[in-house]
Amino acid sequence: MSGPPAILVLEDGTAFRGTAFGAAGETFGEAVFNTGMTGYQETLTDPSYAGQIVAMTAPHIGNTGINDEDNESRRVWVSGFVIREASPITSNWRSARSLDDELRAAGVTAIAISGTRALTLHLRERGAMRAAISTVETDPAALVERVLASPPMTGADLAREVSTPEPYLVTPPPGTPVRFRVTAVDLGVKTATPLAMASQGCEVRVLPATATAGQILAGDPDGVFFSNGPGDPAACGYAVEAMAGVLAARVPVFGICLGSQILGQALGLPTYKLRFGHRGVNQPVADLRTGRVQITSHNHGFAVAMPGGGEAGPAGAGTLAGAERAIRFGTNFGEAEVTHVNLNDGVVEGLRLLDAPAFSVQYHPEAAPGPHDAAGLFAEFADLMERAR
Repeated sequence: MSGPPAILVLEDGTAFRGTAFGAAGETFGEAVFNTGMTGYQETLTDPSYAGQIVAMTAPHIGNTGINDEDNESRRVWVSGFVIREASPITSNWRSARSLDDELRAAGVTAIAISGTRALTLHLRERGAMRAAISTVETDPAALVERVLASPPMTGADLAREVSTPEPYLVTPPPGTPVRFRVTAVDLGVKTATPLAMASQGCEVRVLPATATAGQILAGDPDGVFFSNGPGDPAACGYAVEAMAGVLAARVPVFGICLGSQILGQALGLPTYKLRFGHRGVNQPVADLRTGRVQITSHNHGFAVAMPGGGEAGPAGAGTLAGAERAIRFGTNFGEAEVTHVNLNDGVVEGLRLLDAPAFSVQYHPEAAPGPHDAAGLFAEFADLMERAR
């Protein structure tokens, strides 16, 4: 697909020239990469990508167009989009419009460059960094000045920006009886997540990110869920406070992604920014209690620090960690343990309280898109609620 010229500039001065598509103009955000070979529509509409310029590592994007069924939220959230080559045609029976048309309508500036591999390798070596895409500026030096003046991701409180403004209800499919009432805190929740809980017989009441513990516990829910979301978890003190209040009430809790980082902070563990994050559908995670490995879907740039300090996981990351290596630590809510680690770099991927009904994972069990190895975690949440009755 041909188009006008455009430029991508990183904050360290690295520049890539290419072809514009989507909306004309200029956009700023944190440059990151996604290793998934499918699911560009879900990526575009995932609220966890708010404030980010996302580069796709798969070579052809747009082949299946955009449909009206697979969006993960009410709108496109990425700040910008980078691909190697945009498909000139769409070929899928559900396709309603092209990727280019969708990005134009959403006001998202995108660029096709021949060097997506070079960009990915650069971000892996130097780390995720601020960037800009422009169809109006031709001088990289002038553009990088504006990049350096743009806000960093560290310290960014984006959860409240992407969250639902009003509560809403997701009910089980027709014919499925209501077994549990769940209150979900929307820190940037994906559409597939409450639907996955609804398939387990959960009636899910979704609340804004800033909901207090009192608001969350109103109506005496059987369980509480804290969702994924964008930004720096250290900036979400309101959610940490709410989590602590829910834990004190000993109501079953399940958290994913940002929700796992919120649980970690409530348990006394700090968070930190990863060099380039985990984004894609192929991350190997080990359950330290069983030694079982799951291939999982990820989207996060921050992580919970390992108990005892440090930003990396246990020694031996990249090997199968056995059950004897589960890491226990004390909290204000009783003993807890690190249950899962990433086998690529040892990052904390799961937490569980041993003296209260609460657990979390850093990855996405709804896997939209992605492998379904972890889909059973929703049933595990249902079992936790059943045992707590």
